[in-house]
Amino acid sequence: MTLRGDAETRRLRPRVLHLSHSNAAGGAEFALIRMLQAGASWRAALLVPPMGGRGVFQQLPIDVPLRMSGVRQPAGVVAGSPLLVAEATVRLAMQAAATRAHPGFRRADIVDANTTRAAAYGALAARTSRVPFVVHMRDMADPEAIGRAGFEMMRRIVLPRADGVVADTRATMESAAPYLRRGTVTEVIPSASGLLVGGAAAPLPSGPLVVGMLARIDPWKAQAELLDAFAQAFPDGDARLQFAGDALFGHEEYLARLHRRAAELDVSDRVDFLGHVDDVDALLRTWHIAVQYSLRSEPLGQNVLQYLAAGRIVVVADEGGPAEWVEHGVNGVRVPPRDVASLADALRRLRAGPALREFLAAAAARTPDLLSDPTVAASHADFYTRVRERSDAN
Repeated sequence: MTLRGDAETRRLRPRVLHLSHSNAAGGAEFALIRMLQAGASWRAALLVPPMGGRGVFQQLPIDVPLRMSGVRQPAGVVAGSPLLVAEATVRLAMQAAATRAHPGFRRADIVDANTTRAAAYGALAARTSRVPFVVHMRDMADPEAIGRAGFEMMRRIVLPRADGVVADTRATMESAAPYLRRGTVTEVIPSASGLLVGGAAAPLPSGPLVVGMLARIDPWKAQAELLDAFAQAFPDGDARLQFAGDALFGHEEYLARLHRRAAELDVSDRVDFLGHVDDVDALLRTWHIAVQYSLRSEPLGQNVLQYLAAGRIVVVADEGGPAEWVEHGVNGVRVPPRDVASLADALRRLRAGPALREFLAAAAARTPDLLSDPTVAASHADFYTRVRERSDAN
């Protein structure tokens, strides 16, 4: 009787071991934390490499144990030298062995890799196990996004081993689809982004226009391009530009370059570098125009969902996941990617059109299919059930 009760508990509340390679305050880490905070119906645990502290995972719910095992996984591998890639490969192999030997892995009903790097060592660990293995696709499966070495690992080892794949957008899933084996369970579920949906969005603030970008400080996130476009669109006046996000993964020099560029453009007194912001909702209520303009095809960008739900005027690069959510002239503005002049023109049109701003902001908040964090968690619970059922059938 006890055994049947245990089996039923495991069916209804499977043990899911989440893998993450970093404790930095990145989008993947926040997405996982928000989902678990929303009330996961499964029994969650998190396994990470040793990182000298809990970092952002201090925010985990108290009933989600955090375990550390293996070796540190440093940043900078995607754009690193061949020697750095070789060192990282050794570290991945060591982390895979430590993950496979961990008691949490052996007890898990499902192992879920939350990041691309975690998927690499998670797949190696899962190759010698029958535990169902899930991959969260938060990057496009192409060399530009994850580097040549990462791409080869993803297409040859990670995706062929996956029993289930979750992607933020259709574009991300389509990039992974050619490398999946038949029968892999797939689902497109937006990341948990802390959205407040179902209520009325805050109206646009009064006063001078504020343009903002919510993203870590990183060259591919295109803060430099937005800075140049802002200077062209608002050469004078009292409009402000705000960047919210930390300089993570060794990008402090890029942040310094942005400060120098703002001075060269003579807009330093109208540009704010806010660093990490905890209360995103409060920040977005002070913005009028919110921008995503990554230099490569963005799988999604949680910031886009946050901009829409907050009812801001949303400007995105016309490619990748953001283009699935923003319809040009309907609930936002799409701009040709990697084109500063076009971005500046879009900002000028918004500057000159108060009626257009009000229309787009109201429409953004009404964007269909925006999901609250509890709904995202419920969708994952259903997905895990499908993965287990498929695995049991095999």
